[in-house]
Amino acid sequence: MPDICTFLTFNNQAEEAARFYTSIFPNSEITRISRYPDLGPESPFVTGSVMTVEFTLDGRPFTALNAGPQFTFTNAISIAVLCDTQEQVDEYWNKFVEAGGTPVACGWITDHFGVSWQIDPKSLIEFITSDDNDTAAKAMQAMMTMVKIDGDAIKRIVAE
Repeated sequence: MPDICTFLTFNNQAEEAARFYTSIFPNSEITRISRYPDLGPESPFVTGSVMTVEFTLDGRPFTALNAGPQFTFTNAISIAVLCDTQEQVDEYWNKFVEAGGTPVACGWITDHFGVSWQIDPKSLIEFITSDDNDTAAKAMQAMMTMVKIDGDAIKRIVAE
């Protein structure tokens, strides 16, 4: 089996981002930092500066690369954090906001590095993918009115 890893390309914030992300999630750590070798006088990279940072978030592998300002993030891709409880949703959401993240809509938040995250209760996914059209519609309609997802409110709405 091949190894599958999420690869994030930053201008020059790979190490800072990895340290922030590993401070948020349990069972997370930086596993390796590599540095740019001397690539000659015309290299855009400073010899000895951070090239890649390998890290795990709750045991899942990620790599962050410093590659220059031509690389930027968009909302076309996001990292989903599916939480067991509303308390977890609140905890992770608040950590991103406190660090300068920008809430978007429907559980999405863009962190201060520009990476998009979805902080959602697992129950939301169960409701919006339900085979019961009424349940799925109620959950979707409720979600569309929220910035941070309130899983308990969605459970109440679906039960009505």
